[in-house]
Amino acid sequence: MTRAAVLGAGSWGTALAIHLARAGVHAILWARRPEVAAAIGAARENPAYLPGCRLPDDLSVTGDLSTALGDRGLVVFAAPAQATRALFGSAASHLAAGADLVLAAKGLEQESGLRLTEVLAAEIPARAAGVAVLSGPSFAAEVAKGDPTAVVVASRDAAVARRVQAALSHRNLRLYTNADTIGVELCGALKNVMAIATGIAEGLGLGTNTRAALITRGLAEITRLGVALGGQPSTFSGLAGTGDLVLTCTGGLSRNRAVGIEIGRGRVLADVLAGMSMVAEGVPTTRAAAALAGRLGIEMPIVTKVEQVLFGGRAPRDAVDDLLARPLKEEA
Repeated sequence: MTRAAVLGAGSWGTALAIHLARAGVHAILWARRPEVAAAIGAARENPAYLPGCRLPDDLSVTGDLSTALGDRGLVVFAAPAQATRALFGSAASHLAAGADLVLAAKGLEQESGLRLTEVLAAEIPARAAGVAVLSGPSFAAEVAKGDPTAVVVASRDAAVARRVQAALSHRNLRLYTNADTIGVELCGALKNVMAIATGIAEGLGLGTNTRAALITRGLAEITRLGVALGGQPSTFSGLAGTGDLVLTCTGGLSRNRAVGIEIGRGRVLADVLAGMSMVAEGVPTTRAAAALAGRLGIEMPIVTKVEQVLFGGRAPRDAVDDLLARPLKEEA
């Protein structure tokens, strides 16, 4: 596999495009706005999302979707989760026959509660069977910097997973394959909600005991929903589950944790989001996850309280008290 397109010039898309180029893949990075693509190409840097990281000389940048997708054997969708449905629809007619499709965004579609593989199946049904999902503990800036990183590529088609693994595994980035797309997708989406929860606790001035409890019980909630939807229990203890959850709930580069910290300090969500240049995927995913859990009858108290704080006016301190006041039970 020698020709790849990365759709989405945010921090993660840019980092993946840089990594592919360094790995010897003929890569092209697509930005939604042509003027942004031109600026990135001219500066050989993406100052808005990945400042200080120079693009390899042989990495192309374009704002034209047909140019990006023509004869590309690997296509990585790295736009924000809430923008993927429109992007799938726009990209469908330009995809090369037999191209391997990889979903690198982490989130649930807010209005429908669908996973992104389900959104792709609705928009490009002929390409749904072999789609791959890329997830795991990976801050974009650290991947671009060259820090050792291990992630997961999941697909129901083992051959697709192996091809993507071979294309992206290079030097600092190591990929493991997995057949559980449902579990890997849900881990990637829901860990952002838990990061908001731990951020809220941190913003309230609560300590590491609280953080550890939220991470552990948050993993229990993610696993409950994931298994109910067909995910494999082992997935949730691996890189996509525990690994990404710990990273996003504790790492200084976590946007979702940062949102939670500001909410815990008393700021209004709209003001927090207005001051951010990057997308915090956990915010819309919180709504989607709470609604999905409600429809399925799955108990997710942390998700429920985060949803109430973000969108229902519940005070963060009261939400913590609510969690502590829940009936006592056995850990299982």
